[in-house]
Amino acid sequence: MLDVLQNLIKQAGQGAIVDNPAIPNEHNESAMQTVMDGILGGLQNQAGGSNLGGLLGVLTGGAGQGGNLMQNPMVAGIAQQVIGSLMSKFGLSDSAAGNVVAGMLPQVLGGLISKSNDQNDSSVNLDGIMSVLSGGKTNGINMGNVVGQLGNVMADGKLDMGDLMNLAGAAMGGGQQQQADGGLMGNILGGLFGKK
Repeated sequence: MLDVLQNLIKQAGQGAIVDNPAIPNEHNESAMQTVMDGILGGLQNQAGGSNLGGLLGVLTGGAGQGGNLMQNPMVAGIAQQVIGSLMSKFGLSDSAAGNVVAGMLPQVLGGLISKSNDQNDSSVNLDGIMSVLSGGKTNGINMGNVVGQLGNVMADGKLDMGDLMNLAGAAMGGGQQQQADGGLMGNILGGLFGKK
């Protein structure tokens, strides 16, 4: 997954960073690494926080792609973090850093989302993405079942407690809503992100 992300960063960075006169050529690689670190860090923060539904919604393409992707609050938050990093590390103005991010973030995340949802592309999948974001601590959670169930639970465009129960059942190996208490739900979601 990291190789795929790095390649997407390089592709998007050609126009947004390499061909950008606001960033001296000797800083091109470092600027691309800053963007990659910001995207990865932002996604990891979401994985470690309480926004599982939002993160899965974005990664499965259910929360806006293309131009709409930047309007997603989670993506906008990541964009602001990357803009701040570019400004502090390279002395870019807010608008110059914003242009870099606007030129890269939708293309990079859109490419990652597209690849992870393409049945014919085995270079990256949601299991691999979640493993990287959680530091490999999925503790036996079956992300394949979760992804399969996600399409059903997000059909109405929102994630509620019933949807979370269905996802919990999918994570435990089933696909139907299962009776679960807060402890089981905490263990499932905590196990997914390495928390006890």
